[in-house]
Amino acid sequence: MERLTVPTLKRAASEFASHLSGTPVAQLYGVTDGKAVGTYVEHAFHKHLGSRFQHEPGSSASGIDFPSVGVDLKVTSIRQPQSSCPFRSADQKVYGLGHHLLVLVYHKQDDTAARVAHRLFGHVIFIERDRTGDYQTTRGLLEMMDRGANRDDVVAFLEDRNLPLDEVGRQQLAERILAAPPQQGYLTVSNALQWRLQYGRAIALAAKGSTPGLESLVAPPGNRP
Repeated sequence: MERLTVPTLKRAASEFASHLSGTPVAQLYGVTDGKAVGTYVEHAFHKHLGSRFQHEPGSSASGIDFPSVGVDLKVTSIRQPQSSCPFRSADQKVYGLGHHLLVLVYHKQDDTAARVAHRLFGHVIFIERDRTGDYQTTRGLLEMMDRGANRDDVVAFLEDRNLPLDEVGRQQLAERILAAPPQQGYLTVSNALQWRLQYGRAIALAAKGSTPGLESLVAPPGNRP
């Protein structure tokens, strides 16, 4: 079997989405629980990969779906494209989650006559690990540094953004930011015991194309033949 890599994972995700979009699924007819739909899609995708690649799904210890290539899978509805992510440290909001994201965005439609569900995958996007930080936080920091911000400025900014850090932590992160500025992030990352990730901006930017670190793996609905 072929070894799973980031390029082969991207290609497989595109093929899987195209195939599953046209496949009716009776088990999901009438299902309104997004978690149930997401679980079905995740299992189907892992099965698809397992038939073609040397692939073992990630464990709870690894924390992500594809630890061998550093990618986590997220399945979400276009109606509310968001998911949760384990909180490890406050600097994830600045420097990203520490892994790439493969996001499958579905729009489930029920066929009442046939009593089956169809899922149109309007978007399948890949976000590189250093672009998984919070959009507003990284944008604000980069703009500040362009204007010559110092450590005190950055510490004050981090405090205003309510990053879950104490005073010492803010100073340490500020020094790191000045020494190694982050990349522009594309997610909206809300503070919580688990990060709440929102993908609306990333979906819109991916559809436009030519965005560094962000790739659309299927043609947007309006651009399909």
